[in-house]
Amino acid sequence: MDDTDRALFPRFCAELVTTALKDTPVVMVTGPRQCGKTTLVRDLLAGNREFITMDDDTVLAAARSDPTGLVRALDRTTIDEVQRVPDLLRAIKKSVDDDRRAGRFLLTGSANILTLPQVSESLAGRMEIVSLLPLSRAEIRGKKPHFLRAAFDSELGKPAELMIGEDLIQAVLTGGYPEMLRRGDPKRRQAWARDYIRAIVQRDVREVADVEKLDQMPRLLQVLAHHSGRLTNFTQIGGQVGFDDKTTRKYVAILEQLFLVRRVEPWFQNQLKRLVKTPKLHFLDSGLLGAFLGATAERIAKDRSIFGPLLETFVFSEVLKQASWFGESCALYHYRDKDQDEVDLVIETGSGALVGIEVKAGATVNTGDFKGLRKLADSGGDDFKLGVVLYDGITTVPFGDRLLAAPISCLWG
Repeated sequence: MDDTDRALFPRFCAELVTTALKDTPVVMVTGPRQCGKTTLVRDLLAGNREFITMDDDTVLAAARSDPTGLVRALDRTTIDEVQRVPDLLRAIKKSVDDDRRAGRFLLTGSANILTLPQVSESLAGRMEIVSLLPLSRAEIRGKKPHFLRAAFDSELGKPAELMIGEDLIQAVLTGGYPEMLRRGDPKRRQAWARDYIRAIVQRDVREVADVEKLDQMPRLLQVLAHHSGRLTNFTQIGGQVGFDDKTTRKYVAILEQLFLVRRVEPWFQNQLKRLVKTPKLHFLDSGLLGAFLGATAERIAKDRSIFGPLLETFVFSEVLKQASWFGESCALYHYRDKDQDEVDLVIETGSGALVGIEVKAGATVNTGDFKGLRKLADSGGDDFKLGVVLYDGITTVPFGDRLLAAPISCLWG
């Protein structure tokens, strides 16, 4: 799959980018390396803008030596991998303060640059950020999904494309990185994943933070892979790598900045409680997670327990991608009460509407699988719109008021 092939996949955030460029001076597309940002911004406005990249060593040197001078010579320009020279943002801020025309700068960044300590001044009010993650199943299919809209309307239809059993396992193990999708051989996918992580650790981690124990980063990621989908105990995680709690939190935050993992806070009606309770941790791509775990279809066939955390990460990532196109602000949480009853994923809109998702790797569902969702429904009251157990099956079955079992394929239906 070369760049031409990648462009064949529609990116549903493209509309958000083109809309923002019409009324905002600076638009930034953020997301992990190799997820398609450069292809998106080049294809979106091919020939209409100057394109420069900080991955070009000559341009990088010029930007680092005189960021203001470089920016002064630019207008209606796309700047790729801007996180490599954070001082460019200060120069861009000054430029757009002097000239607020819309669409002057389109940026891409493989790190969440607004969290970087070097960036002292914000582009708030001058910049819109659009998130681009690896390809979703809906983008691979080429059809925009209606899952979130249907869920908040308290109903789910039949999936448009049913995927179960071995096909589902393959989709989960492949994930959404274009380079993983072009590799049919699982060993080749795992080789790419290892090289990808090595490159990020050796270059990008150095550029976003002062890291003393860089050689331990791959080991930390390996440990985090075994904790994906679980409650995050930083002391326990750090202990397996030789880090204290503070260092572990710092290094996990760096991996979040680079869009490799994401913390998911717990949902409570009381907003203050969300700040002090234990988060979960998810990898942002099930293919990368599978590579770290050494998961293969053969291993899963022998030990189905391997598949559960992978499938939960897959569903989390699919929902996270759809939330960015939804048209209404959404936040993702998990639910766990004092009795240890849980819901894997809680989606809450800005208006307070709730949808709960429990993920089950099996092909059957029973009433006990709804225990956490019923508790969430009681807590949410009228704000609770739907609780769904997504499972490896083919039939949508009601299990009570606003409760359904539904095929995982409904996610991209």
